[in-house]
Amino acid sequence: MKYGSIIIEKKEYVYLKRIINISGYAKEFERQKSMQKFSDELQNAQVVDEEDMPKEIIRFNSKVTVASEKGWERTLQVVIPSERDMKQNKISILTPMGSALFGYAEGDTVNWDFPGGQEALKIVSVSQVESKESFNVPI
Repeated sequence: MKYGSIIIEKKEYVYLKRIINISGYAKEFERQKSMQKFSDELQNAQVVDEEDMPKEIIRFNSKVTVASEKGWERTLQVVIPSERDMKQNKISILTPMGSALFGYAEGDTVNWDFPGGQEALKIVSVSQVESKESFNVPI
């Protein structure tokens, strides 16, 4: 891991803590397990101000290309739950893949338990996409 732990911007951290608390009621076992692991990672996360966020960190609206040890490669965008759209490869932070990648850096390899079993994902590239409006923590 490039930075020793995941890195999260302060406003995004507050938002994540809120939605993880709410998502604890998810009925799907795999989703609950992913959210618990992500919640555990947040305990040790480096929480930084916007101006201190490295550009190669996966955060909300980041476009990410990942390569699996099983041979597939995919480009997707990690978004808040209300903006998910599989047709546009926009995945929610509440999905196992979204929570697996969030806070990691380009070049990192992430081991995660997906519904189909554990996989190692290499983060090939990360680019930041400006959203129509700046990220605000919904109340």
